[in-house]
Formats: sequence, C-alpha cells, structure tokens
Amino acid sequence: MSHEVMIRLRMSQADAHYGGDLVDGARMLALFGDVATELLIRHDGDEGLFVAYDKVEFKAPVYAGDYIEATGKIEKIGNTSRKMTFHAYKVIEGSRDPNHPTSATYLEEPLLVCYASGTCVVPKDKQKGS
Repeated sequence: MSHEVMIRLRMSQADAHYGGDLVDGARMLALFGDVATELLIRHDGDEGLFVAYDKVEFKAPVYAGDYIEATGKIEKIGNTSRKMTFHAYKVIEGSRDPNHPTSATYLEEPLLVCYASGTCVVPKDKQKGS
C-alpha cells in the first residue's frame, strides 16, 4: 500500500485572488487537504479529519495558468493520528505576456511553491478493519 499520493491541476482564473492573476496561498492548502483526504482513504478507508498544520512555508508565487503538482506522504502512523508532509510544485508556467496569452513553459526543474506538514485523525471506529 502506498503512503504517498499526487494530484496535478491547472490554476484557473477562478483561483486568481489578487491583482496580476496571483493565486491565494490558501489554494495550495486546499490542494493539500485533498491530498490528505486521498491518503486517509487509501490507508484507513475513511476521509478522517485534518486537525492542524504545524508548518506552512510559501516559497514562490502561483498565477492563473500555472500547473501545480501537489504531493503528500504519510510520515508517521499513530493509533488514530497520521503525520503528513506536503509539497506543491509549479511544473508548467502559464504566460504572463499579454501578447502571447496562450503560451506556456514546461519547467525542466519543477519549482517548489509551498511546503507544509500537519496531522490528520481517523477515529478508531472509522478505520477499515475495525
């Protein structure tokens, strides 16, 4: 059983929250929440609950048109707790040039845009096999 998952998606205009099509950092945390949910379903057969982030670092800006790859990994398994780490990488950068709005650049080296760690809980009676 894998304790690591990945999702990739394009940031849309609807994700742009600030001037210049800048995406709110909270969008990365929402992606991490989706990754955590999949990790818990795979491991425990239940969506569980995200209890807390203990660390969040925003490393680079994200804009509408960028493709983001969000990964998560279960690092430690307790009785009901699941300690996880998350990374979000920009893998394709959308154009910021108004003369070429449909162009994009594949990044040979993905750019880390956000890192986080946190804890989720799955009550004993919700864990598969209980």
